[in-house]
Amino acid sequence: MSDDEFAPDPNDDVRVDDPTESRACAYTSYDRGQAHEAFPRTGTGTTGLERAVWDALYDVEDPEMPVSVVDLGLVYGVALDDREDGAHVVVDFTLTYTGCPAREMLLSDVEEAAASPEGVASAEVRLVWSPPWSVEMVTEAGREDLREFGVSV
Repeated sequence: MSDDEFAPDPNDDVRVDDPTESRACAYTSYDRGQAHEAFPRTGTGTTGLERAVWDALYDVEDPEMPVSVVDLGLVYGVALDDREDGAHVVVDFTLTYTGCPAREMLLSDVEEAAASPEGVASAEVRLVWSPPWSVEMVTEAGREDLREFGVSV
């Protein structure tokens, strides 16, 4: 068989997406689903250094729209481990979809924010995919911000 036998017919109306092309997060088609019962996590009821970490995370906004990553439901948890030199913070974090082009920027911003409160010696961000993020995980404050930005939620 020749290579021509496998080449697409230019007259066919077949579109193949370029797998190397990235898509912006804001243009993702979100499926509505049920939010996991434990989400969104907002830091409600936390105190002390953990509260300070959550407050710092509220200052991290999605790079495509002015909405906090906490209000978007992207922060799945914050854990502190007290050590001699200060607390080590671990943030469980997700993205709206696996191919988000802002991935590295968001991970860096979240890590920097988590490390910023006085008393934190180090921070790390664990990227998690379970449970899968859905628009149902957005807080009411996040929904209001999204509507102001022109996104229907």
